[in-house]
Amino acid sequence: MLYYKSRKTNYAFYIGGIVEHIIVGFAAITASGLTLFSGFGLGTILLPVFALFFPIEVAIGMTAIVHFFNNLFKLSILGKYASKIVVIKFGLPAIASALPGAFLLLWFSNLDPVFSYHLGDSEFFIQPVGLIIGILILLFALFELAPGLNTISFDEKYLPVGGILSGFFGGLSGHQGALRTVFLLRCGLSKERFIATGVTVACLVDMSRLFVYSSRFTEAFKGGNISLLIVAVLSAFSGVFIGKRFLKKVTMHGIQLLVSIMLVLIALGLISGII
Repeated sequence: MLYYKSRKTNYAFYIGGIVEHIIVGFAAITASGLTLFSGFGLGTILLPVFALFFPIEVAIGMTAIVHFFNNLFKLSILGKYASKIVVIKFGLPAIASALPGAFLLLWFSNLDPVFSYHLGDSEFFIQPVGLIIGILILLFALFELAPGLNTISFDEKYLPVGGILSGFFGGLSGHQGALRTVFLLRCGLSKERFIATGVTVACLVDMSRLFVYSSRFTEAFKGGNISLLIVAVLSAFSGVFIGKRFLKKVTMHGIQLLVSIMLVLIALGLISGII
């Protein structure tokens, strides 16, 4: 049984037995299926979903695990096509900067609330980590949706700078894909090499940040709760196959609108301390 006690409010509740696994599994399947049609990355959608059930720093860590295994599978197929030069110029700075980003996330998660307020009989606390991650979710959602913003690119000479930025935000909030794309677009890579290079860098960043996050997992998943993570990982993979089969008739615009609304609501929930 998962005992969830919100650090943001004064309420606590129990979600018992198989029910918690069904809820988390369904959420992961839905989120991963939507990534095929929304234009958003898997991590961008899974993070807000997991944040509904876990403290935000644990949600980011869980998302990183799913993201890592998903990209590891892609790496086994496409890894040989990755550009070694780009991986070195972009990936090495990204690995290094992911560490301080991840440590900063854990540091923020230990800070006291910056504000509290009452709604009815419930008291809500605005946590620094929720405030920051909520703002980042809003910004990156806007970045991936806005027609003009997602076509921005930078010259190849700025790859190390891009690696630092992508790795840092990857460690802090998991949002590394959008920045990675911006800096890799003008590297003259074929579509196959572009995807393979991005997947390689993503795996390296995930390994780096998971090394830091692991200290928090010990507490988060002790007492059998590790099964929730396993369900989430397997469900996320299943969502990809289900999405391909059943969501073909859904319009891209409809999915994008649905995901955008979800991201905005979750972000506002984190910022306000409700989630």
